[in-house]
Amino acid sequence: MTDDLLEENQLQVPEGYTRMEWFQGFGRQIGPLYQRDPGDGSYTRAFPVCEHHTNGMGNCHGGMLMAFADMAFGHAVSLHANRYWVTVRLLTDFVSGAKKGEWVEGTAEITGESDGFYNVKGRIWVGDRTIMTGTALFKGMGERPKRK
Repeated sequence: MTDDLLEENQLQVPEGYTRMEWFQGFGRQIGPLYQRDPGDGSYTRAFPVCEHHTNGMGNCHGGMLMAFADMAFGHAVSLHANRYWVTVRLLTDFVSGAKKGEWVEGTAEITGESDGFYNVKGRIWVGDRTIMTGTALFKGMGERPKRK
């Protein structure tokens, strides 16, 4: 019997979050990933810091936080313009860290738009503690399929 089935090892997902259906490629490597979409145009993306996200000190690796920021911030373009997007620039400031077992959340907002480019400002946090802030520039690509 494996200990990963024990109740104390089961992830407690906060109310309102659903697991993202990103089970291929990069999403499979860095998941599980979650999202909350209250239907008012806002959103939050999230992940629990698991063993495979950590560095040698037991903190969430900065590369994971950068990858998560890219996905969390870029989603603002998906919602705002219903477009696929590619990252042109991602600038972040690490303000604090996240430990294994903590629930990391992030969101962003569009701050400007010109010629198919979208400026975004975002924040990543754990509870009341900001762990990263940033800005990004994304290039809008093809139109996304309509959401069901």
